[in-house]
Amino acid sequence: MKSFRPFLFSIAFSTLAFPVAAQEVTLFAAASLKTAMDQLEPAFERATGADLRVSLAGSSALARQIQQGAPADVFISANPGWMDQLEADGLITPETRRDLLANEIVLVAHGADAAPVTLNADLDLPAMLGDAPLAMALVDAVPAGIYGRTALQSLGLWDSVAPHVAQADNVRAALALVALGEAPLGVVYATDAAAEPDVTVIGTFPEDSHDPILYPLAALADSTNPLTADLLNFLSGPEARAIFEGQGFTWASD
Repeated sequence: MKSFRPFLFSIAFSTLAFPVAAQEVTLFAAASLKTAMDQLEPAFERATGADLRVSLAGSSALARQIQQGAPADVFISANPGWMDQLEADGLITPETRRDLLANEIVLVAHGADAAPVTLNADLDLPAMLGDAPLAMALVDAVPAGIYGRTALQSLGLWDSVAPHVAQADNVRAALALVALGEAPLGVVYATDAAAEPDVTVIGTFPEDSHDPILYPLAALADSTNPLTADLLNFLSGPEARAIFEGQGFTWASD
């Protein structure tokens, strides 16, 4: 394993000491980061004395807001494709971009007593669902839904389950459908499943059934906030790493 080295964002931003006076910096982050952000927000504020505003939504929704001029300083996407698009649009600072985190896609069931299954081409997922829905994030727009659809297609299961899919605006909304029992099964990130006591992971999709699940981080090109560099460095530093790994994420640079 590679030794960890803090990733210092000094190319596009001057190095500033943390300010004494309270200021504010805005982070747009994928909805699947919610539990980690609940801890990271106060940790950053303790470290800097500044206010961190976190806006959580599906990566596609956040990217579109950025394209429409929404004010933000830093973006963490759950899919490199959306960051690629923003970079092509000239809306991020390329020198600040890095892959921050990695994740897995899993099949979850409602409750604590569900039996594990092997996710392969022999799984009769329609029979497991019956007339009930399979909860997923938007399969054409939200990264968790895109990864999940790709994984199901790779295993030859998509065509048979597509009519059962209940699409939610983001992965946390899909998880909630399963947690509340409105859907017996769902396809979500492993980290989301770990944060919800009312669901059970019954299978992990093979790594080769989908593209690597990476969370790129970057500063927005229009940001002139002096705290942007501090936020980038904090998110790439050891305290944030411990919080992310405590939620089940892996460090993408390892």
